[in-house]
Formats: sequence, structure tokens, C-alpha cells
Amino acid sequence: MVANIPVKTNSGTRPMKGPERVATLLLAMGKPAASRILKHFSDEEIRLVTRSAAQLGPVSPSQIETLIDEFASNFSSGADVVGSVAHIEKLLAGILTPEQIAEILSEVAGNANRSIWERISTVSESAIASYLMKEHPQTAALILSKVKPSCAAKVMAQLPQPLRNNLMRRMLSMKPIVDATMKNIEKTLHEDFMANFSKNAGSDTHAKIADIINKMERDHMEDVLTSLSAVRPKSAEILRSLLFTFDDIVKLTPRDRTTLFDQVPPDRVVLALKGTNDEFRKVVLTALSSRVRRMIEHELSSNEPSSQRDVAEARRSITDLALDMAGRGEIVINSEADDESFI
Repeated sequence: MVANIPVKTNSGTRPMKGPERVATLLLAMGKPAASRILKHFSDEEIRLVTRSAAQLGPVSPSQIETLIDEFASNFSSGADVVGSVAHIEKLLAGILTPEQIAEILSEVAGNANRSIWERISTVSESAIASYLMKEHPQTAALILSKVKPSCAAKVMAQLPQPLRNNLMRRMLSMKPIVDATMKNIEKTLHEDFMANFSKNAGSDTHAKIADIINKMERDHMEDVLTSLSAVRPKSAEILRSLLFTFDDIVKLTPRDRTTLFDQVPPDRVVLALKGTNDEFRKVVLTALSSRVRRMIEHELSSNEPSSQRDVAEARRSITDLALDMAGRGEIVINSEADDESFI
């Protein structure tokens, strides 16, 4: 049973509403704990709680104690948890307006019937781009013409320029597709695309797995991918397109290589380049300033021995940095080279 915790207003007192309860608990927790919880709130929820906090006014220690006791008792009582639309509606009552609740429940009820195009639109643009670059341009153009415009624009930004221009031309000249053909296309997409991409906190499954594999030793990485290729070749192919190793640094654009190595200490570059061939070294050294390049060339010419472990750690740190920078949008990794099929 929810206790009526009063809050003072200019016209007297009234029971504390849902958003005010949340705001009170968050304020009582302090910034570190509250910040961790707020990360799981939507923008609208944060705005709602913020407005409630700003208008809350003084809350006495006894009121806070009552609210915390009530909050704790709901968990310690061991009540059964059952997920249903009715339970969600009851949960939202008092926190959102009836109109907002109706809108949310309507969206939830229709979620299972969303089209494949709506679901594809929720996948990260990098994952969609990786998928499209493996498909025929006409198929890629069809997919981009069906997903949400905001999604298509973000995916386009991830594609090589020749392919991007090619797909735009194809989308402009695309003819209507008969229903039977479209249903087959949607079924295929569901089977080999959506079955392999699941959204989770803004990140897809393949991106998560690729991040794990990226941190493995090279031999282990190849073993995992070879094993996966035997049972799920499509997934293995997608994962390979998302991976980035030290050897892939030569595939970065000159500008991105310079941006990357601007953040790497020279002594780490020296270690990482030990054991590499002359062509690889030349590509990396051209990304450095003339002063740093001369210093590194001098260090490498001394042939001072280093342990394989130190070399591997130096290469791993540079690879991890590249992945972090790519995640922040500072550089682009795994961008496919221009291909005649894109023209």
C-alpha cells in the first residue's frame, strides 16, 4: 500500500506524487549514486524528475525516512513480479499523465507488430553499413529507401563515397516492387539480418562480440572466427568486418593515422613497430611529425631487443586507442576501399 507522504505547497499540503518521490530519493542518495541511476532514464523522464525536483521545496527528514522505508519494504516483502500491460499501467499511474500512459501503452502493444523496416531502423548505423557493403547495391538501395530517413542518413555517412553516390542514384530511379517479392525480401532480411542484430542499450550483439574478439590474442581471434564460420558463416563475416587489429592501421586514411598517432607516446610506437616489415613501418612513420619520425627511426635502427610481451602490449594499446577514438567519432576504422562494384 502506498503511503500518503505530504508535501507543502503555497495552498497547504498534498500527497507527494510519483515524480516528486523519485526526485526526493535521488536527492537523498547524493550525486554519485543518483548519477548512476539517471543514466538509465530517458530524456523525458529526466526532464520530468528535474521539474519535480526544482519545485519540490523542503522535505523533512521524517518524510525522507518514510519514503525510504516504503521503498525498501516493497523489495523486502518478496512480492511476486509479473510483467503485463496492466502491471505497467499501474506502475506508471501517478508518475505520468493518463495521456502519456495511453501513448506509451499503445506503442508497447503495437511493438510486436512493427515492420522489419522499423526494427532495422533501431540497429546501429555502423552495423547496418557493414551489412549493406556486403550486399548487391540494388538491395542496399531498397533497404535504405525503406528505413527511417534519419537512420538512412546516418548509414550513408558510414559508407564509402562511390557507394553512397551509387545508392542515391539507385534510390531515385527505383521502381515499385510487387507485394509477393517484397514479402520475400522482408523474410530474407529477418532471417539473415535481424536475427543476427539485437539492440541492447544502443549497441548491437555483433558490435559487442567484436569488441570482445578485438581484445583477444591474434591466434585466439582466428580460432574463434574459424570455428564460428563453420556454423554461422554470416555472423563470422559480419564480425570480421567489425574487427580491427594492429595490422589494419595501414587501412586507415592518412588523416586518421595522423590523428591516431598524435595520441601515442613515441616509446610505445617504437615498441609496436619492432618486428614489422619496412612497408608497414613506412606507412606508420609518414603519419608522424618529422622530429618524432627521426627519433623513432633512430631507436629502431639500434635493434635493441624487447620482449614479445612488451611488443604485443604496445600494439594492443594502440589498437584499443583506435577503437576508442572510432567509438567517439574521431576516426573511421574498417572503411572499405573503393571497389568497382560500388560504381
